[in-house]
Amino acid sequence: MRLLKNNILLSTLDGFIISYPAPINLTYWWNFGILALVCLVLQIITGIALAMHYVPNADLAFISVEHIMRDVNYGWLLRYIHANGASMFFIAVYLHTFRGLYYGSYTAPRIHLWGIGVVILLIMILTAFLGYVLPWGQMSFWAATVITNLASAVPVVGKHIVLWLWGGFAVDNATLNRFFSFHYLFPFILVFLVVLHLVFLHEYGSNNPIGVRDIEEIDKIPFTPYFTVKDVFGIFIFLIFFGFFVFFAPNFLGHTDNYIPANPLVTPAHIVPEWYFLPFYGILRSIPNKLGGVVALVLAIVVLIFLPLFNQSDIRSTSFRPILKVSFWFFVSITILLGWIGGNPIEEPFYQIGQILTALYFLYFILFLPVLGILDTALLSKYKDTR
Repeated sequence: MRLLKNNILLSTLDGFIISYPAPINLTYWWNFGILALVCLVLQIITGIALAMHYVPNADLAFISVEHIMRDVNYGWLLRYIHANGASMFFIAVYLHTFRGLYYGSYTAPRIHLWGIGVVILLIMILTAFLGYVLPWGQMSFWAATVITNLASAVPVVGKHIVLWLWGGFAVDNATLNRFFSFHYLFPFILVFLVVLHLVFLHEYGSNNPIGVRDIEEIDKIPFTPYFTVKDVFGIFIFLIFFGFFVFFAPNFLGHTDNYIPANPLVTPAHIVPEWYFLPFYGILRSIPNKLGGVVALVLAIVVLIFLPLFNQSDIRSTSFRPILKVSFWFFVSITILLGWIGGNPIEEPFYQIGQILTALYFLYFILFLPVLGILDTALLSKYKDTR
């Protein structure tokens, strides 16, 4: 014990992992934070290994990826872990985010913790997009062309931003070099943000399923061994799920067109991003105006930061708010359907359905949450008066 007190590193680890007081009623829904951290570590390790063989050159990038797959010892394993690891990372983070939405983890005193988490999600999306371009297949090239062109919608400086992103007058070698540099840099920014996220978590403490503040102050137990055992079990199950895709269905979550070398003269019949971009892509395509689509795309993520402002209820957990519970699962359904819309062509009836779903997506935050919060507060006040 004296050694722990005298050694700053050991005392910090003790406070973060061993002695950290966690609410006694945490469930397996609280496992997705550590699963996301595991995915981040795997992505960095495999990414560094892949960068040793990858060539960020428009003429050689696709060939270098094939060289990794065919000639580098266990290169196929590194690439499949990295490619599928991105999907696993987003699965863990999306579930982590929806859990936070359901149990009210964005409310005080965890507002800053939630805000950092949203920034992490935004950097993740940027990093994943940059990585999707690097194989320089057909879908990679045209996704880069379409998405970077969106910046041209920004008034006054839009065209200059596009030229800077391209490094020239078209998506080419300079673009690939820039994307590779940023893709290598952003994961380390993520590490910094994750550390900051954990610092705020241990500053304010973990939320709990019922969201009652009294339990947070009284009924707590040390994180180790009670929750480390639960996390290890969760990681074991998650790695089995991860391993299934790596070894048995490595290309299931990807697109076959990306195994065709990039060709600026041949446009794919239907440009589709990775599945974890599809809900936002569906929102983007549902707005008829280009600038409006870009604004809606950004707001679809940024709106999460303002959740503490939209929430007007003193009741933290959705478990005790039956109307909001129905609305929450309605919102989850909307998000899934937007992903389905994003994967379909821009034609009837998908375009019209996408517009309706986009409107409902934003209405959930700016209308449903505040109104239901005010209603809950009024009912709670009336209940207290009758007692």
